Amino acid sequence: MISDFKDKILLGWREWVSLPGIGIPAIKAKVDTGARTSALHAYQLETFVENGKDKVRFKIHPLQKRTDIYLECVADIFDQRVVTDSGGHRELRYVIKNSILIGDYEFDAEITLTDRDTMRFRMLLGRTFLKNKFIVDSASSYMQSSKPESLYGIPNKRSKK
Repeated sequence: MISDFKDKILLGWREWVSLPGIGIPAIKAKVDTGARTSALHAYQLETFVENGKDKVRFKIHPLQKRTDIYLECVADIFDQRVVTDSGGHRELRYVIKNSILIGDYEFDAEITLTDRDTMRFRMLLGRTFLKNKFIVDSASSYMQSSKPESLYGIPNKRSKK
């Protein structure tokens, strides 16, 4: 059984990730083995058609507790699904496909879009994404990543001025 873990990537319960395909250089994600699907914070969703493809344009606050910083993203719509959140509420969500970069590792993922402004994390990595690739150390954080706030023009608190 232990040998099954040797080819897996170790993650902490939270990690900094990026979604280069939609222009998100860094976002803190909760690694959530209780969630089936991965979810990304999105607001002001607007659908449109471009070159015969259904697309969604949305805004995102990539940093926790910071509504003054936002990014505008555009993605192809892959699907629409009814998702039940942890509170039992059902919501029809757009699903996009995008690569997620964690440290030096990049994997494709299906990601649902929902307003997570009131949630502690702007992104969840669900077990469908985690399956067969990762092991989660629930006692650790940032096993594959480090704090990249400087990407948004905010100095890292640990760096010397």
